[in-house]
Amino acid sequence: MRLLHRIDRSTTPAEEARPDPALVLAGDPVHTTWNMEDRDGLYCGMWQSTPGKWKVSYAEWEYVYIHAGVSILTDTAGVATTLKAGDSWIIRPGFAGTWEVVETTLKDYVILN
Repeated sequence: MRLLHRIDRSTTPAEEARPDPALVLAGDPVHTTWNMEDRDGLYCGMWQSTPGKWKVSYAEWEYVYIHAGVSILTDTAGVATTLKAGDSWIIRPGFAGTWEVVETTLKDYVILN
């Protein structure tokens, strides 16, 4: 195993999925994931979603860097936060609410369970 790995979608197989239909509130979002690390509760890679809105509930910690697009995370109290290209965010365990992709969004992610 190499100890230095470039984050590159062109060299990693893509996995396509949709959120659970019971969680979708609007649209028909398609998620594409390029998972580049998966071990001992650590996951990282790139994720892209087409427009839509669905319910989320985080039991894990996640760092995100937004490469492209616009998304809005709204917590259960109704506080909306816009994530856009160039932004970095930490989503802490316990965050619950909705994720809405307004413009197709591409992000780097690091998830720790």
